[in-house]
Amino acid sequence: MPVTRLNHAVLYVRDVERSVAFYAEMLGFRTVMAFPGAAFLQASGSTNDHDLGLFEIGGGAGPSGAGRATVGLYHLAWEVDTLGELARIASVLGDAGALVGATDHATTKALYAQDPDGLEFEVSWLVPADRLDPETLERRSRNRPLDIDAEISRYGAATRGGLGVSIPLGIEV
Repeated sequence: MPVTRLNHAVLYVRDVERSVAFYAEMLGFRTVMAFPGAAFLQASGSTNDHDLGLFEIGGGAGPSGAGRATVGLYHLAWEVDTLGELARIASVLGDAGALVGATDHATTKALYAQDPDGLEFEVSWLVPADRLDPETLERRSRNRPLDIDAEISRYGAATRGGLGVSIPLGIEV
């Protein structure tokens, strides 16, 4: 039986209350269960029991060395439904000083940010399969800086994004 999707992620954090506040304010997560030193959060559009678990390990914890000195998880990626929502989140993350990058991956429009512990995450909008063309698919290996306003002009602020990988049927990749 194949795996069909990621159900949830769990992060070790220095201060669980600080992290809960961050994910609630920045991405709209809500706490569905908590106990001292732990919290379980659900994304606003999710039907999962929880999407993110947070476990506190204390303020003395060192920074993650993943990708610099050790192997480990690079980032988590969450999808939003519209480019309008991606633009709103870019503004919120930018105002908080958490936004560290924005990339046009051709089929995916992505924001990169860091939480209070420096753990990186991505928020992305996927071009709907019926809006992809061979030129866009060919450009997937050449990342560019993301211009959200240009993408909104091209696709519309309220156009619902694709789900998962938005590859149209009949197009070779």
